[in-house]
Amino acid sequence: MMVTIADVAEEAGVSISTVSYVMSGKRTISPETRRRVERAIASLGFSPHAGARSLASRSTNVIGLQIPLRSGVDVHVVMEVVTGVVAKARTRGYDILLLTNDDPRGMERAANGSMVDALLVMDIESDDPRIGVLSRLEQPSVLIGLPEGRRTIPCVDFDFEEAGWLAVDRLIAQGHRRLALIGSPAEVMARHTSYADRLARGFLAACAASGVTASIHPCPSSADAADVVDAVVAADPEITGFLVHNEGALPHVFARLVETGKHSPTAPSIVALCPEDVALSVPGPVDSIAVPAEAIGAAAADAICDMIDGGTPPGVRLIAPTLEVRTASAPAPKPAKAARSAQGAKATKATRQATV
Repeated sequence: MMVTIADVAEEAGVSISTVSYVMSGKRTISPETRRRVERAIASLGFSPHAGARSLASRSTNVIGLQIPLRSGVDVHVVMEVVTGVVAKARTRGYDILLLTNDDPRGMERAANGSMVDALLVMDIESDDPRIGVLSRLEQPSVLIGLPEGRRTIPCVDFDFEEAGWLAVDRLIAQGHRRLALIGSPAEVMARHTSYADRLARGFLAACAASGVTASIHPCPSSADAADVVDAVVAADPEITGFLVHNEGALPHVFARLVETGKHSPTAPSIVALCPEDVALSVPGPVDSIAVPAEAIGAAAADAICDMIDGGTPPGVRLIAPTLEVRTASAPAPKPAKAARSAQGAKATKATRQATV
């Protein structure tokens, strides 16, 4: 049976693109990784076909961008990411081929048909079946997202987990001790989309570290979001702080919380995680953590262009969150149960960051 480059990659525990770069010398590979690949080549008796190497070296100056338009996905944010990718790729001399189906075979057709030099893949799930396909392709690839486990493909994204910590810090500083995350639509959470899982993980960890009560609630991106708010408050009337990560739901959540007296400029209860223009569109001030969608796209495009040009893969590159404060800082009333001291919470968070 003929030995393939995929066999070598599996034997060495690396991606196919790494094997290709070791053989071509087009980019720097660590000595340890190079030795593993060379041992695998020798052990398996792999000999790449000269014609295949020639075909792989042809440049199309096109990058494939897979953006599966699934149910529950906010198209506005997706297109901001795409804008960042396209604009940055253009400055690097590359065009973009959009692949809108989430079928991995579409990526394989584009790659094996020599239609693209590389692939960018969006809407990553925590356990994404497309990663296995990407690892078998000759072309380099970058994920716009962060899956669980061993990350054999480079990743670029926003640090959603840290955003959860930052939002909880702000709500606790305002005196809130019972918090709710009004999150993505149910279908997004059910797919374990990476950003939703990571935000939830950061939110829950930050609440646990500070000794405050937390709950997470899927929410439709429509006027029905008001019903979700009603249900959350009915189930636990003592909830006073809300992290909202749902661009379509935010106006309706904001309006309901104002209507019920749970949010006001002098007694704020909301931190919104969304693009800045969305936070500014609601009819009143809210603190927000901006999702820099265009910057994410630009960073991913830079990473894949660097890889095509023989540069070092980014590994995992996360854009740090920043909080925009627009409301007063007067503390909300505290329930009877005392929370862990702010000093203890900060020490716990510092320990977490030091171990990342």
